[in-house]
Amino acid sequence: MADAAKTGTEPEEQLSASPADTQLQRLSFSRRLQVPILGGAAFALVRLVGPTLRYDTSGLQQLERTHAGGRRCIFAFWHRGLIPLAWWARRRKIAILSGTNFDAQWAAHVTLGLGLRRILGSSSRGALRGIVAMARAMEEGYDAAFTADGPRGPRYVAKPGPILLARRTGCPVICVHAYCARARTLEKAWDQFQIPHPFSGVALLFSPPIEVAAGADSDTINRKHAEMQQMLERVRDAAESWFTLAAAERERERAFWNA
Repeated sequence: MADAAKTGTEPEEQLSASPADTQLQRLSFSRRLQVPILGGAAFALVRLVGPTLRYDTSGLQQLERTHAGGRRCIFAFWHRGLIPLAWWARRRKIAILSGTNFDAQWAAHVTLGLGLRRILGSSSRGALRGIVAMARAMEEGYDAAFTADGPRGPRYVAKPGPILLARRTGCPVICVHAYCARARTLEKAWDQFQIPHPFSGVALLFSPPIEVAAGADSDTINRKHAEMQQMLERVRDAAESWFTLAAAERERERAFWNA
């Protein structure tokens, strides 16, 4: 939490905008060969396991209320839960901010294969062009999605992109986490990424919305960034303890997130 508070987030007009933010990195020949191979394998895995996952969802009313009010949602989530979230999101009208590095290039095969829209950019400082492109997609009726600690960490430290987009569009940030009860966790990976086992239960939780006023100043942006960090941690902790709770405790948690 302290790390997040030290980012010195500034209003978007003060962010630098480099064309490199929205251009794919040039890769070596061997890396270019690996992109379709890894991307195809990842998409095949998601298509194989995804239909077997059993979701226990709480807080979906937050999305429904936002859409009923004529606004779109800005989803923020940790990189760790990307696979079950991507399967839930399939064929929904969602644009996801995608990095330009090697990992993001092969992972884009999953994004595009599931019918999601890919926006090149970054959720860190200096990513104004990506924010502008996401705002344009939202004007066209898309929800927006950010891996808040992506593409390469540090783990569980949120970047300010979702808050800056909320300021620009007037749409709320909704934090979400998906946790698989049975999965292989890549312990040595920076994000401790989860690869779900077939037929795993998935705890999928959506937070109350975080509103950011148009024209919010630097102090307000920093406060909202810290609020998002706290909510991401809270929704993660709730989802990852979900399957350890007794039935009555789980229902109390469900009532809280559905309120």
